[in-house]
Amino acid sequence: MLWIAIRMLTGDAQKFYGLVFGIAFSTLLITQQLTIFVNLIERGASGTYNVANADVWVMDKVSRTTDVNYPMPATALDKVRSVPGVEWAVPHLRAAASVRSGDGDLEGVAIIGVDDATLIGLPKRMAEGSIDVLSQPDSVIIDDTGVVRLFEDGRSPIGERLELNDQRAVIRGIADAIPTFTSQVTLYTKYSQALRYVPGTRNRMSFVLVGAQDGIDPKALAERIEDQTGLRARTRDEFAQDGIDFIIENTGIPFNFGITVVLGFIVGVAIVGLTFSLFIRDNIKQFGALKAIGVTNAKIRRMVVTQAALVGLIGYGLGVLGTVLFVGAFLDNPFFKGFYVPWQIPLVSLLAEIIILGATGWLALRNVLKTEPASVFR
Repeated sequence: MLWIAIRMLTGDAQKFYGLVFGIAFSTLLITQQLTIFVNLIERGASGTYNVANADVWVMDKVSRTTDVNYPMPATALDKVRSVPGVEWAVPHLRAAASVRSGDGDLEGVAIIGVDDATLIGLPKRMAEGSIDVLSQPDSVIIDDTGVVRLFEDGRSPIGERLELNDQRAVIRGIADAIPTFTSQVTLYTKYSQALRYVPGTRNRMSFVLVGAQDGIDPKALAERIEDQTGLRARTRDEFAQDGIDFIIENTGIPFNFGITVVLGFIVGVAIVGLTFSLFIRDNIKQFGALKAIGVTNAKIRRMVVTQAALVGLIGYGLGVLGTVLFVGAFLDNPFFKGFYVPWQIPLVSLLAEIIILGATGWLALRNVLKTEPASVFR
């Protein structure tokens, strides 16, 4: 009987492909939009994850993320270093500036000042060059996203001179960094050099990066730093989550992507429901004939479930495959670097398609179960 159900389904090619397309399009829309949403909000943690060796971030009480911060006095560094359990502590500066390229283009950039001696604060990988180039005068390292934005003609940025707040800066390396939420150009330089590039007030230090001693729990150390210094201290994972939460709470991204996901669900219900209902209506006499020869309602239900499962699996597979191909097609673009499909998202899409097929299949099945066997002879 299940084979008969499949033959009935595939016998009308137009409706069969319509059902598969509806499920595939709905799955693609839901999976793709959720994938982009998750990857975008995770960019809120990029500033934290680009600094791989800091166990604890220390900041002013009002600072919220790597981009939303309030400078501290230089004395905060000594306070943090005096806390038991601190292996090392270094200054970290993050500020906005304007840069003019050799072509005269003006671009807003993020200036990140890393510790002069240890260079803690740089991304752990370089796309081109070495971190040692920062020992040369007026040196900066640009992130790979910044290369695309500042040098659209494809030429190498190495050796290019920039006018950074009326001062000379020379690009001598390219960092392999996680892009920021806004894909802003990021320039890394030594802390002392960053102070000259970014004019500011008396307090200039954005953060203190801390490494915990062996055997010291970063969470416990952060609490100890807060108690003894009066500053705000967050572990690496906590501060990364703060960046994600800030985007969720202060932008319209969740609402906008949520609307698209809901529309994908509605489109799936509309297309699949209408096509499935037409398919059942056109085959109502065949189902009536099966009931006339003794096929029970339970077997009829299994036949309809088999038909729904077949189009669901094919459509779902095509939709997920389309999402993977979409993400893979843009991986070479620095703006989409690091995009991936979390394993939870296909499960969410699968649940959505089960609901779509279950609801539409149940509505279509009602007409079949109400069909009288004698109707086939009328």
